[in-house]
Amino acid sequence: MHEERFSFSSQNDGLTISAVKWSPDTDLSGILQISHGLGEHKERYKRLAGALTEAGFVVYASDHRGHGETIGEGAPGDFGAGGWPALIEDVKQLSEIARASYEGAPLALLGHSMGSFAAQALLFDHADKVDACVLSGSSDMPALAQMAMSGADMSFAGLNAAFAPARTDFDWLSRDEAEVDKYIADPLCGFEAPPETTMAMMADAMRAGDAKEYEKLRSDLPIYIVSGRDDPLCGGGELVEILGTRYHKGGVKDVSVKLYDGARHELFNETNRDEVTNDLIAWLDERLKQRLN
Repeated sequence: MHEERFSFSSQNDGLTISAVKWSPDTDLSGILQISHGLGEHKERYKRLAGALTEAGFVVYASDHRGHGETIGEGAPGDFGAGGWPALIEDVKQLSEIARASYEGAPLALLGHSMGSFAAQALLFDHADKVDACVLSGSSDMPALAQMAMSGADMSFAGLNAAFAPARTDFDWLSRDEAEVDKYIADPLCGFEAPPETTMAMMADAMRAGDAKEYEKLRSDLPIYIVSGRDDPLCGGGELVEILGTRYHKGGVKDVSVKLYDGARHELFNETNRDEVTNDLIAWLDERLKQRLN
């Protein structure tokens, strides 16, 4: 696997976005772009990138606004003046960079947690930018919003409450204690977004409840939704099933929902991560290789 670090200037406001490309030593199978979650960064996906590059995929990832090496002068989790819409545009811009570097190669977008909501927004507004989409640690935002309005605590502390008595404040992330400890020890992990940022993100993600938004999607766009059944965001699997049904009803022909019993929020850092990764690669192989020019 070859690693190339680079940055690009956001077309939205000129913010410098830190990014990385991991490329394979084998023939190209396709492009996989990663949109990471809240309170983490792109480097946490290097192990996953190693498996994907072995399978022939070139992997792109960037640090979102307010995250990793893109934090800049603002507080962690602060998206800056451009806010949530600018973050989505940054994801689109990286897709365009990847496509320009590998003309004709199919591109799949993998969004995790917050990154999955950015990925869904990108699908609604720019469905032509991707050839497949993977949503990890996601949920049905209208249902989550209803839970929050009913008094449910959707903060990290609230999400961890399901695992009381907990060993740490982040047991909700994974059953693998070593992975949880690495997350806690990482100074670029563990923060939450300012309230105004969270509200803007949730307001935009509520579009997932509008049937008209799905009319913008391509019916031939494959979507793979994966979740741990014990992820507190997924409601025991019910909320991701609802999300999958929305895409089905919206006319998307190839929608797969896969739940892993016992697994929590970060599937790619779970005790069964090899199983999750192998399933992902098999899904990508079936959908992307046939699109290679």
